Order: sequence, then structure tokens, then C-alpha cells
Amino acid sequence: MKNVLSACVVLLAMLLASPVWTQQYPVKTVRIIVPFPPGGTADTLGRIVATKLTESFGQTFVVDNRPGAGGLLGSELASKGAADGYTLVVSGIASHAIAPALVAKPPFDPVKDFTHVALLGGPPSVFAVHPSLPAKDLKAFVALARAKPRELTYGSPGNGTQGHLMAEVFRQRAKIDIVHVPYKGAAMAMVDIVAGHIHAISTTVTTASAQIRAGRARALALTSAARLPDYPGVPTFRELGYPDVVGTVWFSLSGPAGVPADFVSRLNAEVRRILQLPDVRERLRLDGIEPNQLDAKAFADFMAAEVKRWGPIVRASGARAD
Repeated sequence: MKNVLSACVVLLAMLLASPVWTQQYPVKTVRIIVPFPPGGTADTLGRIVATKLTESFGQTFVVDNRPGAGGLLGSELASKGAADGYTLVVSGIASHAIAPALVAKPPFDPVKDFTHVALLGGPPSVFAVHPSLPAKDLKAFVALARAKPRELTYGSPGNGTQGHLMAEVFRQRAKIDIVHVPYKGAAMAMVDIVAGHIHAISTTVTTASAQIRAGRARALALTSAARLPDYPGVPTFRELGYPDVVGTVWFSLSGPAGVPADFVSRLNAEVRRILQLPDVRERLRLDGIEPNQLDAKAFADFMAAEVKRWGPIVRASGARAD
């Protein structure tokens, strides 16, 4: 009898430690930290995913906005959370690939200090000009900029933003000397391009779409890998001869380092399913976002590659955290 009891105890311990047990995740509320203010793309994606995951798992996924320092504050908070799958963060290019390179001592390692779960997607940047500018296409803009060095200005959402960095790569490749005018956010930059106070702007297509559609800004090129279905007349930088002016303001879902692999696999599979739902695809399409379908391993590799790519670009631009 004693041997039988001992065997039962051992068996119970094995079951509690096995994947069968851990696959019951989640069994309580999951917090998704959004390291940016409400209303932006990170917040929108976080809330879409939180709502759908709540429906899928029958447990609440709640969004917790913790903005500051270009996404560093909320991301640092997430990196220090328990690696139990109940603290996640909307990671992305700004907080994990760019912001750590903007400061002398980043508060975390964007690769080693996180478990990267799923790539959500994000909008490309668009380079647009005021309609009064005689340049009707990118080639004409380059010619005009070469003819008038340091006379043309372009705005961005701020120093070190993806809009700024993509424009800097373009400026370097095109060998033109245009003046960067950083703003504290994309909204004021859009106001000034419409008013004609700056000649051009580099920002997300999400931010610029209304003014482009209204004819108050003329889109010259997109940083997407291919043309967007809603903007068939706007070419990409790649097809215009700038193969490395390609990138999106992507967002993703991550957790602290050490989240159990089976939790990650389950979340990744469910997020990928959610991103293909017709209502979600339509909502993202309006913002120029193409959902991604990378598994957790492929996404982790993508994150590492983006961190490696953007560090040198940030340093070459001379941008530092404001």
C-alpha cells in the first residue's frame, strides 16, 4: 500500500509539471502593457488583440498604458515581470529596435531580456510633399533638392522615429541635402505640411492617409515592400531604385525572458488566427497594416535582425533621445 501511495504521489507531481498541466494557460487575468499613450497604433493593436484573446480563452486580457521615453519605460516594466505568461507588452520597432540605440545606457537588452511571442504588423511610412511643390514624383523631388541644397525641409514625428530614420536613409542614398524638422508627434507635422510651412513629410501612411486622400498632401513613395492595395498609384522606394528604404512601423507581442515555450506557442497560434479574422483584417487594412504570420521562432529571429539593422542607422543619423 505504501508503494502504491508513493507511486501516486510521483505520478501526480509529474502531471503537475507536465505540458498537459501548463496547457491550461491562461487561468487568470493577463496584463498587456502598452508602452505608449492611448489612441496610437500600438494601443489600437493591443486592444484588438486583448479583446479577441479574451473571447478565445475566456480569461480577461487587459491593456495597461505605461507611456514614456519612446516606449522604454513600459517595456522595462514588462521585462522585469514574472515569466509566467501573465505579463505581456506590445513591443515594436520604436521601443525595441530604435529607442535602445538612442540612449547611452538602455534599461534592457531588447533580445535577451524578452520572450518574443508574435509579430502583429504595422504601417509603412510615406514620403509626401505639399501640393504646391513642383515635384510630381520622387525623381523630380530629388532633382529639385539637388538644385536647391538645404532649401527644402521635411518634417517627421520626432528625432529617431522611424519616419525620420527612413527619410535619412533615403537622403543619404539619393545624395541630397534636405533639412529635417522634428516635431513632437506626427499630428503637428501634418498640420504644418498642409499649411505649407514645410515642403515634405515622412510619417506613417496611417497618419497621412486622410490628407493624402483629400489632396492636401501628395504621396511620392512608400517604404512598404510592395504597393498597398488602397494606394495603387503610389510607388515604393524599392521599385524607384532605393532597395534599402524599406520598413514598417511594426508592433508585436512579447513577455519577460523565460516564458514557458508551450504558453508562447499557444499565444502565437491564437494571435496569428486572430489577425486573419475578416473583421480584424478590414480594421487593419484601413490603417495600411498587413498582418503577419510568423511563428515564434521566426519572429524572434526577425526581432534580432531588426535590432541589428536599426542600431547603425540611428548612430549614423546622430539622433539622440530628446
